[in-house]
Amino acid sequence: MDPDRPFTSSTPLPEYLLWKRLEEKRIPFSFELELTARCNNDCRHCYINLPADDPRALVGELSLQEISLLADQAVDLGSLWCLITGGEPLLRRDFHDIYLALKKKGLLVSVFTNACLLTDREILLFKTYPPRDLEVTVYGITPETYERVTRRPGSFQAFRRGLDLLLSNGLKVSLKAMALRSNIHELPAIAAFCRDHTASTFRFDPLLHLRYDQDPLRNEAIESERLTPAEIVAAEQADDVRAGALRKECEHLEPQERAGSPDDYLFHCGAGLHSFTIGHNGVFRLCSSLWHPECTRDLRQTGLKEAWFDLIPSVRARTSNDPLFLKRCHACTLVDLCLWCPAHAHLETGSLDGWSEYFCEVAHQRIKTSIGS
Repeated sequence: MDPDRPFTSSTPLPEYLLWKRLEEKRIPFSFELELTARCNNDCRHCYINLPADDPRALVGELSLQEISLLADQAVDLGSLWCLITGGEPLLRRDFHDIYLALKKKGLLVSVFTNACLLTDREILLFKTYPPRDLEVTVYGITPETYERVTRRPGSFQAFRRGLDLLLSNGLKVSLKAMALRSNIHELPAIAAFCRDHTASTFRFDPLLHLRYDQDPLRNEAIESERLTPAEIVAAEQADDVRAGALRKECEHLEPQERAGSPDDYLFHCGAGLHSFTIGHNGVFRLCSSLWHPECTRDLRQTGLKEAWFDLIPSVRARTSNDPLFLKRCHACTLVDLCLWCPAHAHLETGSLDGWSEYFCEVAHQRIKTSIGS
């Protein structure tokens, strides 16, 4: 193939060749900024949270100055949008300064929060300098269910107070939920609550991945909150909107292997294509879930531009010679229906090309039910 020939989206270029062709034109339109891994709640299913007063987390967090410098570099690379997340970002005492610093750079700023720590001061900030999006997770609509998930007495009342502050002040809010063992009995009521309280599309996520720090006790808690594949599908089919979306996704899929998969590249997802993540401790990642040590870069030791242009191509060029992976996940047409990706595979199995029986069962149960319905 002529390397100078123009290509279209239908040109059958190998993943890495396509990536190299675009290397000088790549623009990171957005980035996630984890202000902290600390949280005021202690949710059983959370993959990142540390105690609100965790001393090591506090010492390791990026300073306002460091964040400002990194944001400048991101804007220079072409970033337009920043998602502030955590942990719980409002735990940062300098949250207002960070938020305003990002806004003053011209970035569209979104915020993920549990709403429990919101006060009139944050409401004034958001009304004066509106965020692009405000997204709040609803763990339950009764104190019993909500606090079974968060393991914090009084957190439901704090959540309702914060959410009411947002809504009563006319701020646009998106609501979402996690489908867990602890709240599955309340999921239909959670969906109704969210749709009644916001005009935004409600979504829920039933797939839990394991901890970034690989804490065995926390991973055990996450696994205990996972629904079975049958329960996941039942919850999705009970929600007309979710069931319709899955049915549409499944219409062109069949539970069979791809005919002649053309390459052995690990990454066929969007990780690092037009976005990246900056961790609370300054660690650069292609996406929020990709914590494999060979796929990260410490931004306190190197520049953001170097990480973007040098690290990402080398990560996306990674291949696998594992016959189990090549036969199963890599060749499977259902990979978009499960949680599998190199990042989640690493968290689940310790390997970027590891196979997860649980992920696989969910995908097959989904297509079986959707096509049969």
